[in-house]
Amino acid sequence: MSERLEDIAVQMVAGGRGLLAADESTSTIKKRFDTINLESTETSRRDYREMLFRSDEAMKKYISGVILFEETLFQKAADGTPFVDIIRAAGSIPGIKVDTGAKPMAKFPGETITEGLDGLGERLAKYYEAGARFAKWRGVIAISSSLPTRGSVRANAQALARYAALCQEAKIVPIVEPECLMDGKPGDHNIDRCAEVTESTLRMVFEELAEARVSLEGMILKPNMVIDGKNARKASVSEVAERTVQVLKRTVPSAVPGIAFLSGGQTTEEATAHLSAINGHDLPWLVTFSYGRALQDSALKAWNGKPENVAAGQREFTHRAEMNSLAATGNWKKDLEKAA
Repeated sequence: MSERLEDIAVQMVAGGRGLLAADESTSTIKKRFDTINLESTETSRRDYREMLFRSDEAMKKYISGVILFEETLFQKAADGTPFVDIIRAAGSIPGIKVDTGAKPMAKFPGETITEGLDGLGERLAKYYEAGARFAKWRGVIAISSSLPTRGSVRANAQALARYAALCQEAKIVPIVEPECLMDGKPGDHNIDRCAEVTESTLRMVFEELAEARVSLEGMILKPNMVIDGKNARKASVSEVAERTVQVLKRTVPSAVPGIAFLSGGQTTEEATAHLSAINGHDLPWLVTFSYGRALQDSALKAWNGKPENVAAGQREFTHRAEMNSLAATGNWKKDLEKAA
């Protein structure tokens, strides 16, 4: 496998394959497990993720890479095989979430700054050693009538750029994720407001990436789609696709090899429908998915924490991965969902 950043970046987004975000922090996975009344322990987390990573068909055909949480990067399957080896054996690339979360930003009420830059260089060397070839850092941008402020967007853009430069120095492809929140508070903004905020945020992010000397050819962008707030949903699938493409074409240089969308608050099927519609447009980049909940939700419910349901969980996961792979080539159709 090539070790050039540019080649790894293309491999992450090419051929209708996309990324599985399995990087839920310990507190987030606990919330997911609560929905099926399963206690979150190291063993239950391992069993759940092993079910996903051993879904051969999904991993080989539809998943190009897996974003891991630090615990999972060093974890082994029940039979002692390191997860990293299982992922690689399927022809998929192991990656790692490296930020330590969004924390309230001093003097900026209602806004956050993502932390984790301290000691990041040393951590990246350790992750590279463990097999990670790409990383992820999420900046969180609140949307309301008065937010975000320029100061908070700038601070998050600078953190993303510093993270990306450290990654490239460590021979790791950075996924740059500035998420303008669809489901933040109050979540009643319309699609115009989302377009305006997303456009100004991406503009600033690419300005800071340039200042930090980040090579655009060796990174992936993980943006939100341009969509109305969670409590004000009106826009049609085609409108979301149109507005998203318009904003991205205005802000994202064509040197970036690929864009992998986050699903952020959308339902499983919406995330797939929107991705497919976006791929119906003429685009200068490869555009795919980097979904967490939108790939895992139905699999988690089917598995329900029981060993006898592993195969059912894997079938669900494979179905979702296949649907999103079709969407990544613009070929998803609603009736394919029923066929399953």
